[in-house]
Amino acid sequence: MPEPVTCPLFAPLPRGTAARLARPAYHQDFSRVFRSGIGFLNKLERGQEFKERGFPSWEAFAAGRWAEALRLVEEKRNVYREQFAEADRIGVLQRRVRVMEFPVTPYVQWELHVLRLRVELGDHIRLIDARTITETERERQVPEVVVLGDAAMYEVIYDADGNADGARRYDDPALIATTNAGFDALYERGEAFEAFFEREIAGLPAPAPRS
Repeated sequence: MPEPVTCPLFAPLPRGTAARLARPAYHQDFSRVFRSGIGFLNKLERGQEFKERGFPSWEAFAAGRWAEALRLVEEKRNVYREQFAEADRIGVLQRRVRVMEFPVTPYVQWELHVLRLRVELGDHIRLIDARTITETERERQVPEVVVLGDAAMYEVIYDADGNADGARRYDDPALIATTNAGFDALYERGEAFEAFFEREIAGLPAPAPRS
């Protein structure tokens, strides 16, 4: 197992002051701030089960049509290519840390095929074993957050069924700085995406989606 990572910098997050944004407002606010000269985006993804309704590949996966789900991932190629071209044009470096639990859940197995396309097109994604961050998660799991430079941080919210339900927006510069520092610690210790994918994901049989 990889060496443990200790970065207790996410602890202040629950005590921070946040504005609750419904999903449409979150998307609008995110889009505006993203184009405001932020310089970088850090995304930390922790949950192991989500719903992606409206994404044809996820719909096929959820219905048990694995081969079709993999084929449909390719439909996102042009969309992602345009997104990364836009980020490059405005000078935003995008990075993501995906926390992995074992055994890998069906959702995460599907998601990593999507992320593999994003990596191919220029995304910077690393994977970290949840067993290495138990010290960091003694009080709570690391948060689902997206940080836009030093301008804004969003803690993404999901309902009880795993559907995206907006976000909490934090503006406190000190809280954003500590969260970015925690993210950097995880990213530095994370494993390169392709190496992890080939070792842990590529040889897995088709998953049975959970109801």
